[in-house]
Formats: sequence, structure tokens, C-alpha cells
Amino acid sequence: MTVKAAGPALSYAKMRGMVAILIAFMKQRRMGLNDFIQKIATNSYACKHPEVQSILKISQPQEPELMNTNPSPPPSPSQQINLGPSSNPHAKPSDFHFLKVIGKGSFGKVLLARHKAEEQFYAVKVLQKKAILKKKEEKHIMFERNVLLQNVKHPFLVGLHFSFQTADKLYFVLDYINGGELFYHLQRERCFLEPRARFYAAEIASALGYLHSLNIVYRDLKPENILLDSQGHIVLTDFGLCKENIEHNGTTSTFCGTPEYLAPEVLHKQPYDRTVDWWCLGAVLYEMLYGLPPFYSRNTAEMYDNILNKPLQLKPNITNSARHLLEGLLQKDRTKRLGAKEDFMEIKNHIFFSPINWDDLINKKITPPFNPNVSGPSDLRHFDPEFTDEPVPNSIGQSPDSILITASVKEAAEAFLGFSYAPPMDSFL
Repeated sequence: MTVKAAGPALSYAKMRGMVAILIAFMKQRRMGLNDFIQKIATNSYACKHPEVQSILKISQPQEPELMNTNPSPPPSPSQQINLGPSSNPHAKPSDFHFLKVIGKGSFGKVLLARHKAEEQFYAVKVLQKKAILKKKEEKHIMFERNVLLQNVKHPFLVGLHFSFQTADKLYFVLDYINGGELFYHLQRERCFLEPRARFYAAEIASALGYLHSLNIVYRDLKPENILLDSQGHIVLTDFGLCKENIEHNGTTSTFCGTPEYLAPEVLHKQPYDRTVDWWCLGAVLYEMLYGLPPFYSRNTAEMYDNILNKPLQLKPNITNSARHLLEGLLQKDRTKRLGAKEDFMEIKNHIFFSPINWDDLINKKITPPFNPNVSGPSDLRHFDPEFTDEPVPNSIGQSPDSILITASVKEAAEAFLGFSYAPPMDSFL
């Protein structure tokens, strides 16, 4: 069977091959950078490229907290987080009905759950302690939790309601957002008109500006980490790569992020600062307007070379203000990048955003340009069936029997002392 096209006939086998490449691209976009690097390290063609060889020479991340060869010792009492009296100190898995798998990651799953007593729906992120310890990622999980605790004050960041742990698992009880990933909507529509892209970029910039005001660099902005709520507002999620305590002129140097969105200074393995987030905003805005990231290539080595060396190319179908903003955000020299001097204020005051009333934006008084039209919490139309078709594991809603707790489970439990959290009583009012 062949399909006639403008040119040579396309065989069924070739069509299947193209579909396979597209599926691989979608899955690659969901992979963590470390897993992705391990994958390309096995590709002899990619590894021959000098830029890829240089990048793959990194044997250990450079930040002190990631350089331990053994799992971190349990935090001392002074390191444990004490957030005052807890209104729900005995939270446990059996408090919830776990209804559907709605996401997956390296260390566990995200599930739609209904609290039995409150009848409230939540997204519960359930992580396996053993898997986290095996990859020595326990400190990053605690960083993620610390950032989540501060998000409740901003409308475009997913909030943590409370967290708790069993002997073998960690549970984040999060806002349930069911309007779909920006990536999902972008794939369906290919690109967005400029007013819609401006609205999303403004809400994203507002969220990043707030994180920066707390001396937090996000480091992993991409359409997969940007959700739409049921009305169509932006909600940033997944704070596992956040870096805390980065002052205005402070830098960090860990090689992390997602390949398509890595800033040149990260690829060069140079110290970088909060302007790395503005580069990523530029890349996401470019993708919203054009349908692909700015330096994208299916060949990873070529893509990295493009990010480092290829001039930014802008097609003429955008306004001059959008062009000027993209050129400012996607400036390869971070010291000249838009946001290098006054951070969020430079983005906020750019002419591209002149139609935006920022006070109305932060108060959600601007009607979103797109409504996901979900009928209620059980409407899962915007979630990938790859997740929702998966059965909910029985172990998610259970605590292990104390008789069966092994030494490794005990060690895992000790490594996460201070994880459990519930907000002070007055935050429920």
C-alpha cells in the first residue's frame, strides 16, 4: 500500500517510520535530561559530534549537594522544617480514593484522588523513597517541597495543600489542574495567534518573577510543565529542578534542564543566573508562535550546535514588538539578555506586553483566550490516555504492614525526616 504525495510515493513502512519518530519525539520531550543524555550516549553517531562529546564529559553535577557518592544522612533536627501547629498531623493514604493515574515521572506517579472526608479533588504525587535514594535525589525532592510551600501566594503556580509520608512513599497533595498541558494544546493546534501567546507568556513571566523574588530559579520551563486550569489560566508545575538561594547577582552551575530549552551558558558549562529562565521563556514563546523550539533539530548534536552558534531566525509573520522581545530573551550572551539588569521588570515593561494590565492579570480579571471546557473534576479529556488507561496500583492507598518493613525501607524513611507538612489552621479559613 502506498500513499501518493507531491513527490515520490510514500510507502506504508515509511509512514509507520515517520509516526514512530513523532512518537519518539513526544516521549523524548517528557524525559528528564539525565535519562536523555544516557540515551544519546549509546548513539555512536551523536557521540562523534564535538559539542556532544564535550557535554557528555560531565561525570558529576557540580553543585555540592549533588556530589555525595552515598545517600545523604538523615537531616539533623535543625534542618527539619517546622511550620507550626498542624491541622492535619495524621494524614494517611487511606484518607483518599485514588481514582486515576494522570501523570508519571522517574520516581512515581501523579493520581487524581478524592479526599473521603472533604469530598475535595486533589492531584496526589506519590514517590517511591527507594527509587529516590537509589538515584541520590532526596535533597532535590525536599527542595521541590520547599518551593511548593511558597507557591500558595501566587495564582499561576501549583499549590501544595499538605504532604505526608509512609515508610516507603512520599505524598504531595497538590492542586488538581485538568485543563491540559500547554504542550498538548500546542501539538493539537500547531501554533497560537499572537494575542493568545502574549497572554500565556505574561502569566508565565509573572510566575517566574515571583519565584525570582524569593531567590528561586526555576530552570525547567517547557510546555510540558505549563498546565491550563479549568478556566484557561496558566499554572506552572514540577519544581524538582528549582534552585533556591540565588541572589540577584548569584550564579549556579549544575548541568540540568530539557535539551530543546537549554541556554547557551548551560551548554558551555559556565556559571549561570536567573536569566536562564528568561531564555526559556523566549524559547517557549517562540514555540507558541512558530510551532517548534527556536533551535530545534531531530539530531541532538546539531540542535546543541544551533543553540550555541546559529543566529536566531525569525520569520516575518510576527509583529515588530514580538520580534524585539524574542531577540532580547534569546540573546546568547546572558549579560545582554532581556532581564539581566532588572529581572521581571524589564519583561513586564516591554512593548510586547503593553496591552496587558498587570494588576488585572495577577487578579485573574483578564478572560483567558481559550477555555478548556471541562465539565468537572472527572473530565479527563485533556490528559494523555497513556496515563489514564493505566490501572491505579493497590499499594498507593496502603501503608506497609510494620511487620514487613525491611531495613532498606527504614533507612529510606529516616532520610525524609521533616517531609510531612500540613498548613497552619488559619490558612484553611
